Amino acid sequence: MIFLDAAATTPVRREVLDAMWPYLAGGFGNPSSHHTLGEAAAAALTGARTAVAAVLGCRAGEVVFTSGGTEADNLAIKGIALARQAANPQLNRVVISAVEHPAVEESARYLERFHGFAVDVVPVDATGRVTPAALAGLLRPETALVSIMYANNEVGTIQPIAALAELARGQGIPFHTDAVQAAGWLPLDPRALGVDAMSISGHKLGAPKGCGMLFIRGRTRLEPVIHGGGQERGRRSGTENVAGAVGLATALTLAQERQAGQQARVAALRDRFIGAVLAGVPDAVLTGHPAERLPSVASFCFPGTSGESVLLELERRGVVCSSGSACAAGSDAPSPVLTALGIAPEVAQTAVRFSFDASVTQEDLDTAAAAVQAAVAGVRNLGAGQGR
Repeated sequence: MIFLDAAATTPVRREVLDAMWPYLAGGFGNPSSHHTLGEAAAAALTGARTAVAAVLGCRAGEVVFTSGGTEADNLAIKGIALARQAANPQLNRVVISAVEHPAVEESARYLERFHGFAVDVVPVDATGRVTPAALAGLLRPETALVSIMYANNEVGTIQPIAALAELARGQGIPFHTDAVQAAGWLPLDPRALGVDAMSISGHKLGAPKGCGMLFIRGRTRLEPVIHGGGQERGRRSGTENVAGAVGLATALTLAQERQAGQQARVAALRDRFIGAVLAGVPDAVLTGHPAERLPSVASFCFPGTSGESVLLELERRGVVCSSGSACAAGSDAPSPVLTALGIAPEVAQTAVRFSFDASVTQEDLDTAAAAVQAAVAGVRNLGAGQGR
């Protein structure tokens, strides 16, 4: 099997499992307990927080551990917007882009439904990019928060986050970015990016599902969305997942070390793969930005096919990939991300995404490109046969 669905999840790295194991076995203490086991767990949690902060270049106190990227997005958007509204009721608008992950969009819609916020959606161009001019046109004195993702999970387009965040900062508006797909591939220094909050998920990096984190800049007001015993400095209550925090810190550190050495190699393989697919299927449509895209994502539409049928044909040939976001559970509607790029709904339903981690090889992608050509031809031939 050639696994090309790393944007959905990645296998857990052995180094991560080894780092986590002591806190799943003998070191099982509650970090809030004042005895030897608890103190050992607290020390591990502190070490994980320090390691994450070292990768990001922030203070350890600015790291909040969560159950994953979705919770981190919810905490950032609801937490910052509600805290700002409580301080100033006139702050009742949030800005998101048209290509956000559902965790961001649904958090904003929750604020709209239950807290009287208006949601301003900034459009993207045909490559999936938000332009500074488009964002500037939506910023208002009532804007409580801007949230624009760093890199898109479906088409791989990278946003000009530093330029966008600078616009918000110039008007005193906090800026959050969902960096779940960017982590491990792009620079994450929140100060260089100019962001006030940033979400990361462990299972995209070689850690298990169920661990993530939110960077929240010091002194940024944040209303918790999970209330209880006041863990994580009162920002996220609940007994901490010590093993998960250790796993996330280990995976993030390893991914950051990999970034410089593997980014160019994987990008070159991605470009070779894109060229091979477009040569083998001449009417295929590459989606996303042709250059400003993650090294690890190549996404296409194959007009005249069904994306799901192409996926089945690819899996039959040993290639596992995706038709888009793994978080659009059970939906057969065209991707809102693709339609936001101006792609017709009937074409958007033919989408297939290939995403890979740093272990991918040229042989893997050459084999996959040949399988794509055969799979698309097979689906079209079957359709033609049924038409007769």
